[in-house]
Formats: sequence, C-alpha cells, structure tokens
Amino acid sequence: MNVAILGASNKPERYSHQAVVLLAQKDHAVFPVNPALPEIDGHRVFPRLADVPAPLHTVTLYVSPSLSTGMADALLAAKPQRVIFNPGTENPELEEKLAAAGIAVVHACTLVLLRTGQF
Repeated sequence: MNVAILGASNKPERYSHQAVVLLAQKDHAVFPVNPALPEIDGHRVFPRLADVPAPLHTVTLYVSPSLSTGMADALLAAKPQRVIFNPGTENPELEEKLAAAGIAVVHACTLVLLRTGQF
C-alpha cells in the first residue's frame, strides 16, 4: 500500500519518524513529505505531496491544522482513499472538504493502527 506521511521527521523520537519506520517494516511503500529534508531512514523525502510519484492509498497527517488547511488542494488532487488525522491534527474544515470529495477521514493514531493490525 502506498502511504504518504505529511510532516515526516528525521528525529527518531517523533511519532512521524516512527510511522515511516513502522510502515516500511510492515511492507508498505512509504513516501515521507517534508520540504526541509532529503531523506529519512534511507527513504527519499518529497518536498510536497504533489511530488510523490505514485498513486496514494493513504495519507497520514503529522502537521498542525494551520498547516494542513493550506494543503487542502494538494490532498484533494492526490485523491487518496483515506486520510488519517493523528491526535492533534484534527481539522474540521479540511475533513469536510475531504469527505465531500469521497475521501475517507479517519481519526486515529497510525502507530496504534499498525501495531494492532487495523491499518
């Protein structure tokens, strides 16, 4: 499954970094997105969601609502099947836009979903 991680970090203590590592361990194709980093744990990092060269099944958010609001058009253009809003990333305005476009909105922790086999 192709998964983009918006707000991916190269700091091992950050949940977004742990998500990159765990998604890869679970055999998902990971596409970290962060304009400030060239790679994370051996994975190429893409500066923008639009730069990801593959169709996405899931986008998991690790950015604040103030940042994700500005990513609405990019998320809609990417047409993932679902967007996961990790704790602290909730954004009702963005969630409405995604749902109206037929994109599933999930409020959950990506790490918990992966570790419990619910991803």
